[in-house]
Amino acid sequence: MAAVEKKAGIADALDEQFYQINLDILESFSKYRPPLDLFRFKEDVARVMPYCKAGDRLSNEKVEELALLVEEGLIFVSRADHPIYVKHISYQLDLVLVDKNLHETEIADIFAQALTRRLAEFFNQPVALVFAKLWTDLMVFTEYLYQDSHRIRALTKRLHQVHSLENHSFNCGVLGLAVHVKAHTTQYETGDIKRKFLNHLTAGLFLHDMGMSKVPAFICAKDKPLTPDERGKVQRHTQAGYEMLAKLDLRFPEVEECVQDHHERVNGSGYPQKKAGGAIGTLGRLCGLVDSYCAMVVKRPYAPAMEPMKAAAALTQDSGYDSELARVLQALVLTQQGKPK
Repeated sequence: MAAVEKKAGIADALDEQFYQINLDILESFSKYRPPLDLFRFKEDVARVMPYCKAGDRLSNEKVEELALLVEEGLIFVSRADHPIYVKHISYQLDLVLVDKNLHETEIADIFAQALTRRLAEFFNQPVALVFAKLWTDLMVFTEYLYQDSHRIRALTKRLHQVHSLENHSFNCGVLGLAVHVKAHTTQYETGDIKRKFLNHLTAGLFLHDMGMSKVPAFICAKDKPLTPDERGKVQRHTQAGYEMLAKLDLRFPEVEECVQDHHERVNGSGYPQKKAGGAIGTLGRLCGLVDSYCAMVVKRPYAPAMEPMKAAAALTQDSGYDSELARVLQALVLTQQGKPK
């Protein structure tokens, strides 16, 4: 017990400068060439000393020794190498669930990088094999949030500022979940929100716009008014997305609602079915709200970015959006203004 307490004290003391790595993390590294500098805690002098440099070739003996030292809790990586560490972990996202030395903000960096990259891969090649990798990472994300739904707050400080389909989809996924958590805080805290529902809601919010991957790139990048034919191609993206769901075996009601209804409006002014009022489900309303907000606050080819509070306020005044959800979004944006990352 004393040895365990001592090692815990070592980790606590070094927490601000170093990550202490465990065997799961070590095994994710290249066996003979670690991707970043490693440091060893020398107990006789109570200092962290260099152990090996990034890319150094390790001998078989050194590999064995390293594993033993990691098991004893004596191997660290520098937090100065945070960008390298983030990139490494983002390719094996499940490691965030086992690395107890990562700060919540650091995990947010990892999820932002990993999920945005996976979304880009899927939109470039929207087939089942590529989708399976995205789904795996989304399930790691929902596991992380299911343990503590308030963790979504750190992600809302990592929204992308530049528009692209993957950036927009990431932003909508994160912000949609943040609004849902804020609107249903008690249900999340008491466990009334079930994991399966969270899985499907997450998929719907992150993938609501996947039909846009079928729209020609020159239309998406156009900085002039669209022709009627071009506008028709854009407006068909909800149907295109719906058709993709069957091919991906993703026909869950929550996902379908986000994909089909995120351009419907409460006052009947939306598309494709001109639904109004109660004909639009809560998740369709939520997705439509965050889809519009996230488009408004980044620079697009055809419009400058709006200030977040102005965009949120405008949506509360627009009869096309659910007024209650719009107020929750406005309150969320207000609490985020000026807060440090």
